[in-house]
Amino acid sequence: MTLLTRLASDVQLMFRRPPRQQYAALCYRVKKKTGELELMLMTSRDTGRWVIPKGWPMPGKLSHEVAAQEALEEAGVRGTIEAEPLGTFGYGKTMKNGVKLECQVQVYALEVTGQAKNFKEKGERTLEWISPTEAATRVQEPGLRQMIDAFARRMADRAARAGKDVQQEV
Repeated sequence: MTLLTRLASDVQLMFRRPPRQQYAALCYRVKKKTGELELMLMTSRDTGRWVIPKGWPMPGKLSHEVAAQEALEEAGVRGTIEAEPLGTFGYGKTMKNGVKLECQVQVYALEVTGQAKNFKEKGERTLEWISPTEAATRVQEPGLRQMIDAFARRMADRAARAGKDVQQEV
């Protein structure tokens, strides 16, 4: 088997692999005075695009615990994370060696109750609290955009049932 044939075979195998699994946190807060829902986005370290905290599975941790850990390490946020996922979205991740992997990301809602002054990736990313509408325009992945929109609707419905007015910028 020639080197070229072997390389072609390896590339075909790479594309047939199932997507790699990651876990993420959709970090949110509701402003006490206005009832306005805000989501936290951050820039990725490599490309500077707007993303949510996410990472690979960790031994001994459940998927939602991984999402909460990533939110703490990447954005310095803590809070209450839901054990049931909001949903999943896919994206292509380019590794440091140039290999592109298809990833499937399972997302969990994390209600932020505090932010650490110091955290693992402090200074490596830009963090912003923004409206769900603005968040949906900034993220590149269509699946994540749809999840943000659905989450904002869910929160507005929940607030309406509770008699509170969670504001969304439209």
